[in-house]
Amino acid sequence: MSRSTDRQIDPAAATASLAAEAALLEGRLSLLREAIDSVDARIDAVSETLRRLQRPATGPTDGETPETPEERASRTGPDRSKRGRA
Repeated sequence: MSRSTDRQIDPAAATASLAAEAALLEGRLSLLREAIDSVDARIDAVSETLRRLQRPATGPTDGETPETPEERASRTGPDRSKRGRA
């Protein structure tokens, strides 16, 4: 018997094996997507908590008008152009 006949693969067996592996990978992918969704939800919850905690410290002083949510969303953060220049 030659080596080439020893290594021949049954196409039906290969197809079944690949189909089983694909199903396993799809299951893992589904679990990973659920985990990512869970992490995203936790990030959103923590971000909202941080925003709520920062509001009293950054809220309007006497006589100032409170920021609207649109104004808050459009802010780019502190001016960094003056920092780090030597």
